[in-house]
Amino acid sequence: MANIRVGNGYDIHRLGPDRPLILGGVKIDHELGLIGHSDADVLTHAIMDAMLGAASLGDIGHYFPPEDPKWQGADSLQLLTQVNELILNQGWQVGNVDSVIVAERPKLKPHLAAMRDRLTTCLRLTSNQVSIKATTNERLGPVGREEGIAAYAVVLLHRRF
Repeated sequence: MANIRVGNGYDIHRLGPDRPLILGGVKIDHELGLIGHSDADVLTHAIMDAMLGAASLGDIGHYFPPEDPKWQGADSLQLLTQVNELILNQGWQVGNVDSVIVAERPKLKPHLAAMRDRLTTCLRLTSNQVSIKATTNERLGPVGREEGIAAYAVVLLHRRF
């Protein structure tokens, strides 16, 4: 069995009124928020899926099914902490995370450092192990029309022992 594994993750949620916009555990001031069963934090969801995929443990829907009322409004950082514990208990540890958020608005650059801080705390990593980038979709597709926000993540896991 290899001592390293790579996983990728993707998530997208619709934007709508009367919802907070939370990305990487950071609440961002915006007139629209992401719609979902939990807090709909697409960045954190993509990272969790990448972690679970790298460890061949399925996806977040398996552990936190959207039809289960227990997860209604859940804080995705708490879910990320649980996924990290699962990964650690399986003998893996996150080596690094590389991610990108795709959104037309709001501008995310001022929030990236806070997102990285929150994620590194949950994952018990250092800031140089987590990369978060932001880009637009050049006004193409549902993200470009500001109907939603998407995120992609790649995670490297390595054996702890």
